[in-house]
Amino acid sequence: MTAASPQVTPTESTLGAGRRLLSDNPAFALAFVFVGLFVVTDIVNRVQSGHGFLTPTQLSTTFLYAAPLALLAAGQTLVMLTAGVDLSVATTATAAAFVTSGTGKHGAAEAILLAVAIGLGVGLVNGVGIAVFRVNPLIMTLGVSTVTLGALTIYSQKRFVALVPNVVNTFGSGRFFRYIPYDLLVWVPIAALIIFGLRYSGFGRMVYAVGDNPLACRLAGVRVWQVLLLVYALCGAFSALAGILLVGFNDAADLGIAAPFLLPSVAAVVIGGTSILGGSGGYGGTILGALILTVLDSLLTILNASAAVKQMLYGAIILALAWLYARTSSSD
Repeated sequence: MTAASPQVTPTESTLGAGRRLLSDNPAFALAFVFVGLFVVTDIVNRVQSGHGFLTPTQLSTTFLYAAPLALLAAGQTLVMLTAGVDLSVATTATAAAFVTSGTGKHGAAEAILLAVAIGLGVGLVNGVGIAVFRVNPLIMTLGVSTVTLGALTIYSQKRFVALVPNVVNTFGSGRFFRYIPYDLLVWVPIAALIIFGLRYSGFGRMVYAVGDNPLACRLAGVRVWQVLLLVYALCGAFSALAGILLVGFNDAADLGIAAPFLLPSVAAVVIGGTSILGGSGGYGGTILGALILTVLDSLLTILNASAAVKQMLYGAIILALAWLYARTSSSD
C-alpha cells in the first residue's frame, strides 16, 4: 500500500515555476527591481515636490550617474570572480582624478594616459602582492589603499594648478542627442568587452575556474598567478577610468571624490549575483546592480537621508546577500 502523493494546486505550480524562472534568470528579477524602484521613486518625488521622476531626462541622468560606479564595479566583478576583493578602487579612482586635473594644462591625452597608467600600476602592485607573494586580497588592497591615500594627501598639499581638460568635462557630464550621456561611450564598449570576454574567451573561462578551485587549476597546469595579476591590473585601470569620469563631472578633484563609491562598488557586484566565494556570476548582473543602487541613492536623496544612512544601507545589503550566498553554498 503506497502513500498518496500530495496534490499540487495550480497556484502552487505557477509560483514554483516563477521561482525557478527567477532562479535560473536572475537578470529578470533585477530588472523587475530596477523598474519597481524607479516607479516608487517617481511616486515619492511627486508627493514631495509635485514633479515626476519617471522622465527621459531623469532616465538619462540615472545612466550618467551610474557609469562611474559601474566602471568601479567592473573591476570589482573580475576580482570577486576569483574569490578576491579590492578595497583600493576608490583611492585609485581618486589618484586618477588628481592626475587628470593636475596635468590638464599639458594636454588632455597626456592627462588621461597618465591617469590610466597610474591605475594600471596600482592594480599591478595589488596583483603582484596577491598572486606572487600570496598576500590576502583584503590585507593587500587595504594596505595599498592606505599608502595611496597618504601619497595623495602629500600631493594635494603641494599642488597649485588644477585644470580639468574640456574633453574630460564633456565625457563626465555632457550629453549628445539631448538625452544620451557621453560617458556611455566609455562604459558600453568596456561592458561589452567584459561580458563577451568572460563568456567566450579562454581568459574568461580561466577566471571562473580560478575562482571555483584554484588548487585544481594549478594541478591542471594553469598559471593562476598570471590570471590574478591581469585581473587586478584591469581592476586598477577600470578604477582610473571611473576617476576620470568623476573629475569630469565634478570639475575638481578632492581626497573624498571617490570614497562614497567603495561600498556601492561591492554592493553592486553582490546584488548582481556574483558570489563572494568566487566562480559564479558575471558583469551583466553587476550593471543592473549599479543602476539599482543609483536609483536607490536618488530615492534616499529625495527623502533627505544622510550619507551615513546610505553607507549603513549599502553595508546591510552586502551583509544580507553575503549571508544568503554562504547559506546557499553550504546547502549545496
